[in-house]
Amino acid sequence: MVWIDESAFALLAAVVRTYAPRGQTPILDAPLSWDHLSAIGALTLDGGWYMGVQARAFRSTDIVGFLKRLLRYIPGKLLVVWDQLPAHRGQPIKEFLANAGAARIHLELLPAYAPELNPSEGVWRHLKYVEMKNLCCHDLLQLRHELRKAKERLRHKTNILCGCVQLPGYV
Repeated sequence: MVWIDESAFALLAAVVRTYAPRGQTPILDAPLSWDHLSAIGALTLDGGWYMGVQARAFRSTDIVGFLKRLLRYIPGKLLVVWDQLPAHRGQPIKEFLANAGAARIHLELLPAYAPELNPSEGVWRHLKYVEMKNLCCHDLLQLRHELRKAKERLRHKTNILCGCVQLPGYV
C-alpha cells in the first residue's frame, strides 16, 4: 500500500520560529521569485519513501513514469491511494492501467479536500518545516541539491515516516 501526493518547493524559505540573541532579529536573504520544483512522493505502510523531482508541474505522463519506477522498486501488488488531482485521472494513466499496470496496481481515491487522510502530507510538512526550515536557495539547482539532502536525512528517520502513517489512523 502506498500513498502518493505532489508538492512544490519554492526558492522562498519556509520561515519558522528560531532562536537568536535578544535584539538581533535573524534576516533571511532570498530572491523574490516564483520559481519552484515540483515533487511527487510515495509513502509505504512500513515507512518507505520514494520521491521524484522536476522543474515543472507533474502531468499524467510524468505520473505514469513515477508509477513505473515504483513497480520496479516495490515487489508484488500495489494499492495506490491518492487525491483527486485531475492529472491522476488523465488519459495516459488510464492507458497505462489498461495495458500493463492493471495487473499489479489498484487505485483508490481519497475524498475531495481531505489532506488530513493522506499521510504523505505529513512528510511534505516535515521536509519543508523541519528538514529545510529557514533555508534560502538562490537558484533551482541549489534547491534541488538541498531537497535531495533533506530527503536522504528523512529516509533514515523511519519513526517519523511511520508516524505519518499512524497519524490518520491507518495503523
